[in-house]
Amino acid sequence: MGNPNGFLEIEKLDRTYEEPKKRIKHFKEFLVPLENKKVSRQGARCMDCGIPYCHQGCPVNNLIPDWNELVYKNEWKKALEELHSTNNFPEFTGRICPAPCESSCTLNLTDKPVSIKTIECSIVDYGWRKGWIKPQLPISHSDKKVAIIGSGPAGLACAQQLARAGHEVIVFEKNDRIGGLLRIGIPDFKMEKQLIDRRMAQMQSEGVEFRSNSEVGKNIVFKKIINEFDAIAICTGSEVPRNLDVPGRELSGIHFAMDFLSQQNDRIAGKKIFGNLEILAKDKDVLVIGGGDTGSDCVGTSNRQGAKSVNQLELLPQPPEHEDKSLTWPNWPMKLRVSSSHEEGCGRKWSILTKSFEGIKGKVKKINCVEVEWITNKLGLKEMKEVQGSEFSLKADLIFLAMGFLHPVHEGLINDLKLQLDQRGNILANETEYKTSSKKIFVAGDARRGQSLVVWAIREGRQCANSINQFLIGKEKL
Repeated sequence: MGNPNGFLEIEKLDRTYEEPKKRIKHFKEFLVPLENKKVSRQGARCMDCGIPYCHQGCPVNNLIPDWNELVYKNEWKKALEELHSTNNFPEFTGRICPAPCESSCTLNLTDKPVSIKTIECSIVDYGWRKGWIKPQLPISHSDKKVAIIGSGPAGLACAQQLARAGHEVIVFEKNDRIGGLLRIGIPDFKMEKQLIDRRMAQMQSEGVEFRSNSEVGKNIVFKKIINEFDAIAICTGSEVPRNLDVPGRELSGIHFAMDFLSQQNDRIAGKKIFGNLEILAKDKDVLVIGGGDTGSDCVGTSNRQGAKSVNQLELLPQPPEHEDKSLTWPNWPMKLRVSSSHEEGCGRKWSILTKSFEGIKGKVKKINCVEVEWITNKLGLKEMKEVQGSEFSLKADLIFLAMGFLHPVHEGLINDLKLQLDQRGNILANETEYKTSSKKIFVAGDARRGQSLVVWAIREGRQCANSINQFLIGKEKL
């Protein structure tokens, strides 16, 4: 490494955030980036640890020590090339990835990992400012035509790789805007949408064609796609939300989280939402059921809309504040995480089971709950048991169900193709070939692996593109 003593001599620094009181007044990104000089010094903290466990922690296997050293040496353009060699969209992951690479960093044994996510984002943002990121045109063109169904991170990564290999690529998106959940599900305060527009422009220059308002299996006849294209990649994501089937579920004011989040993104994009369809948290007691990232996004959005109060319930027990590193490192640890949205104001309760909803004149007003404890049974498995006498109620006139997603939508495309599914309802395919049970049809991303991270979707899109390229012309590595 450039400075073998860097991790001993240099204090860990990360980018910071705008103050909560200021940032909840707008929906723009609130990251305060580090200056390039400070980022370079952080690159010097990467130690010569022998085995870079950050590689196995990163789903796209980013060459992290390599670009850390290049940043330390102020060779930013070379660092950008190394970064792009494994990740098509580091400005996405540099903003919304939870950074499992940092959990795997050897320096995380002392709770001071290299600021990998900050460095990654700094490299690509600087590259855009300097004009270094340009279309990468193929050396030659094939006569093959590929359809990508779905324009989330898996579909975009797959499309870009195949276009650069010289194939004709068309991306079909059912919504009116390209980007999948990156566009309609991730709040603008976490990732502004001009970042997607910028990559779309690059991809269009590379030959990718985007067709929005095009739902294959509905307004686009699938037989036409089968006949017209040499290969098809399904990258539709995992869109069926987990429901909460308890008494009172039919009351108005109870919504799936994504309906709320996508509506706010539509509003920022200039779309009008009318009448009873509008979901707004202003002056309401908001309750979020589910403790993951989607639930956190509901918290941040509710606070920005002016909610009277925001509370979040989680069925599982509260994780420890600090993990036992001797048991978990270098794997992703289960520990208490406080998101930027939680810092903006939110009550949190763990080990809570929802029993019913109550309302007045068809509108939800209250949620009835009970505390639970998790007991290890004879088989070593955790079982949930209600705590007698722990029943309680919370006032709520707007409730968001953010309990994750089950599998891709089966109606239409998947059922029409009679694709084989795994036990969880995802499209069956292995993670080397990405081939479905139907000839010339491939699958990548959450539609195959289930609900997961953006960085996993990018990895799968890239690897699926390799498999499609092998299928089309016999060359695997792109």
